[in-house]
Amino acid sequence: MTNFGQITATASYVPEKVVSNDQLAEIMDTSDEWIYSRTGIKTRHIATDENTSDLCIKVANQLLEKSHTSPEEIDFIIVATMSPDYNSPSVACMVQGAVGASRAFAFDLSAACAGFVYALSMGEKIIRTGAKKGLIIGGEVLSKVLDWEDRTTAVLFGDGAGGVLLEASDQPHILKESLRADGTRGMSLTSGYKENKNPYGHSTTGQTTCLTMAGRDIFDFATRDVAAAIAELIEGETIDYFLLHQANSRILDKIARKVKAPREKFLQNMDKYGNTSGATIPILLDESVADGTLTLGNNQKVILSGFGGGLTWGSMIITL
Repeated sequence: MTNFGQITATASYVPEKVVSNDQLAEIMDTSDEWIYSRTGIKTRHIATDENTSDLCIKVANQLLEKSHTSPEEIDFIIVATMSPDYNSPSVACMVQGAVGASRAFAFDLSAACAGFVYALSMGEKIIRTGAKKGLIIGGEVLSKVLDWEDRTTAVLFGDGAGGVLLEASDQPHILKESLRADGTRGMSLTSGYKENKNPYGHSTTGQTTCLTMAGRDIFDFATRDVAAAIAELIEGETIDYFLLHQANSRILDKIARKVKAPREKFLQNMDKYGNTSGATIPILLDESVADGTLTLGNNQKVILSGFGGGLTWGSMIITL
């Protein structure tokens, strides 16, 4: 019998420290009006003494507790992140060790803001091969990769993590999906450049390690390519809610118009958290379950769609 993946629990965690737009205006040339009118962001959470693994471990423990699952029952852990603690060990391995999931294999997946959707797709394929339970987590501490003197990027991002428990089901719950990438446009968003400085070479690129973004290019990509992918995916479908990457409220406005869907179906929480990259969708999913908008096991049909660096974009229709 073929197994399919079903989300049976959700969880999220954000650092305690909240930084408002007004507080950012104290350290850079910006204002609450400038930020909010262009992005829909009012505050963001910033890690002070936590790294990406710390956030993801808290999410993993929540998922185990909520679902009354023993760590030894977990078969795999995938963490979607573009801000890991180390290149090695992976954040996923650090989570595995911390929560005691001794039977689980673990790896990180790097697809920036599309990472959680990519990871959920990969996790479902693993379930189809015979695994029973896996943790899919999106986690970021983007504050450590930002140029805090660049108001065009620093005001946009925040730190946080969210995730789901994916379990085997005899019914399909990921109904349709579309995963895409375009490396020819990859330099529109970069982060963490590592210069080759070995004793035998002379690398002098001068690239920054901080996150850089061509904002207009990313906006156009999201409102054109991502909107087209979603429109194709939902043709003939009745969708209850759209859970899109929380990058910019104007992007959601424009995508809603392009796919001819009511704007109120596009859930939103970027005003509180900013852009947490691979964590935005699972944080939004967990909040929507917690406030009763979404109910696990209720067969609501939702779209998950992430898009960003790579360039990468991924969308899927799932039933909860």
